[in-house]
Amino acid sequence: MPISSLPSPYGIGTLGAEARKFADFLAAAGQSCWQVLPLGPTSYGDSPYQSFSSFAGNPYFIDLDLLADWGLLKPEEYQGLDWGGAPERVDYALLYQNRFDVLRLAVSRLSRGGKLELRGTIWPDGWLEDYALFMALKNKFGGASWLEWPEDIRLRRPEAMAAARKELSGEVAFWEYVQRLFFAQWWGLKEYANKKGVSIIGDLPIYAALDSADVWANPGQFQLDKDGLPTEVAGCPPDAFTADGQLWGNPLFDWEKMKEEGYAWWLRRIAFQFQLYDTLRIDHFRGFDAYYAIPYGDKTARNGRWKPGPGIEFFKTVNQALGKKDIIAEDLGFLTPSVKKLLRATGYPGMKVLEFAFGDRDGGSGYLPHRYPARCVVYAGTHDNDTIQGWMKHASRKERAFAKDYLRLSRREGYHWGMMRSAWASPAELAVMQFQDVLGLGSEARMNTPSTLGDNWQWRALPGSFDQELAERLYQEMRTYQRLPKKPVRKAGKRVQGAADPARLSR
Repeated sequence: MPISSLPSPYGIGTLGAEARKFADFLAAAGQSCWQVLPLGPTSYGDSPYQSFSSFAGNPYFIDLDLLADWGLLKPEEYQGLDWGGAPERVDYALLYQNRFDVLRLAVSRLSRGGKLELRGTIWPDGWLEDYALFMALKNKFGGASWLEWPEDIRLRRPEAMAAARKELSGEVAFWEYVQRLFFAQWWGLKEYANKKGVSIIGDLPIYAALDSADVWANPGQFQLDKDGLPTEVAGCPPDAFTADGQLWGNPLFDWEKMKEEGYAWWLRRIAFQFQLYDTLRIDHFRGFDAYYAIPYGDKTARNGRWKPGPGIEFFKTVNQALGKKDIIAEDLGFLTPSVKKLLRATGYPGMKVLEFAFGDRDGGSGYLPHRYPARCVVYAGTHDNDTIQGWMKHASRKERAFAKDYLRLSRREGYHWGMMRSAWASPAELAVMQFQDVLGLGSEARMNTPSTLGDNWQWRALPGSFDQELAERLYQEMRTYQRLPKKPVRKAGKRVQGAADPARLSR
């Protein structure tokens, strides 16, 4: 359940009351985990996998009612604004127009009351200062990508940087305060869920967005030329389903340089994620074995080539520096023997997607439940797949017939309940379902269709969707398949360094 998909009267799901209600629902339903999409601020296309920062939180998720409780807003200052007329969809254009004006009002009151008191020190290695300056400059230059900024600031020449920090000090302070508000609310929600026995599974995109503070502030970590432009970019090769392949456009890491530095940038990134989550799903795991490099400027992925990734040495470095962490490897797609070998060497559980099991695309690759190892995580579908009901409508006749026969699906039970039941009955150590599937929704509730723009990342649950009757049915299913948590999965962990103490925000 993405944060953005929670109900709220303010255009998008937030970290407030409905998020806590969802944690209550999960606990009552016998669930032990809540998986979310990446929490970062989104850019063009609204994808959480293309964020302005690997560290920052999405300002849209800051709950306005909580800010009012903290004395930073008055209800009449935000309740009457236009947040969109369709509660089942996110209107990102309206959010962009209205949300930041409200946040500026809250921050102005916060800043007049003195500096936000923090527990511990600021977040690691100055990422907050880099991100805040990046966003201030982006506003100054009309939202343009940093690649279009004047050369002296694009290449971070010291005199230009000092002048920008002085000129934009007020705007930089605004973006810093926004992040402190976000993490104050996120930490409060995570503590609440953990105390209910619900752990949080986060999601880490392997790549950073080209137009991000990560790349602008750390150009030496990426394959860029002397002007800051990528030499090659990320994507996937052509296959039977995408004749031109997938052109993601993310800059590629300079793995040799990173190795020389002990993968320090990655260690900071992963360590920070584990201050925010209990378990971490790492996207595009096969990119650590080999990654697909496409010449920058190409319009398709046809001319790309495979290049070696950092391999097991990278994960050994992570373990040595951070200790053994709970990581899920997103190992979907075409997997070579070397990728499978790397997965075994890490010991991480891979992913199984039931919707992949019934066609020719991945024949023999192990998506049928009777082939699952215990060390895996099963999904009926992910955010990139159709809902179960949508898949049953749009899959080929052959796929539907196989699924009905293998899973013993029936309209009477509901195709979604039958497929989820098969996941719960499998030997997989963890089963994660999309909330759209728990509700039995169709393709109108699909979260994302890869390689498309338009209606993605917009679905939201309607108020009242997670009720007691649904919780009781899920609890019964968990009891039937012996998936009830035996004890709270996690205790609330250590407070994030630099996170605001909500008690200190009250005026």
